[in-house]
Amino acid sequence: MHITKSLSMLLAGSATLVAGTFHRPHRPLAEPVTMAKGYPNITIAGVNVIDTPIVRLAQEFTRNHSTEAVFKHQMRAWLFGSLIVAANETLRNSVDVEIQAVSALLHDLGWDLTPNSTVTSLDHRFEVDGAIAARKFLEEYGDETWDARRIQLVFDAIALHTTRTIAYYKEYEVQVTSMGISVDYDGLRTGIDSATFGRITTDFPNFDLKDATNDTFTAICAYKPAQTYDNQLQPWGERYVPGYNVTGNLRIDTIFKNL
Repeated sequence: MHITKSLSMLLAGSATLVAGTFHRPHRPLAEPVTMAKGYPNITIAGVNVIDTPIVRLAQEFTRNHSTEAVFKHQMRAWLFGSLIVAANETLRNSVDVEIQAVSALLHDLGWDLTPNSTVTSLDHRFEVDGAIAARKFLEEYGDETWDARRIQLVFDAIALHTTRTIAYYKEYEVQVTSMGISVDYDGLRTGIDSATFGRITTDFPNFDLKDATNDTFTAICAYKPAQTYDNQLQPWGERYVPGYNVTGNLRIDTIFKNL
């Protein structure tokens, strides 16, 4: 990944490089960065959002590993999630908005279809590819505030973002990440009205999301079908990929075979 000089300078001093790795001293669990406490901020598409070196770096990282359509989707997911948090007092006082930002911005790294991509694999679901890549990103570039719990929350938010029947019952950061992503596909939620949605989609147009989703899911079903059975990608394989066959590959088949 190309890291600009300015971002490298911003990160300098936030961690100590020792033998190629960042040394993190032992310390108590980091305090969550909540809206109620305040943080460096910037306005994007009319939405006030957190502006820290790691969030800026996450934007650059995801742009380097995404098509323009996917990059815009991840930006919208961040902004939608921020609005959901801002509209709820409990979330304003609880959600670590830096976790939500990084999770939303990196949630579809597993969509990278570049040959020999460094963020995808043949043996993981795309959500898990994204979660692993995000964890490595934070381990490499995060400062000492990125303790094991905060990194785990980012991992969970990305790994579970399509599995709403689980994600919506996890920690607030995991819930809000998934909910913000869903706005692009399912429509408005509390905190997001049509005018706000319009401002965001004007700055980050969504006209190409349908084709990007369809093309990516179809490609994943074609090149790693075993990672798409029994999850939301299966219908794309059955509909669009010649020779895609779930017979004997579903969980019910394994259970009945071994019982």
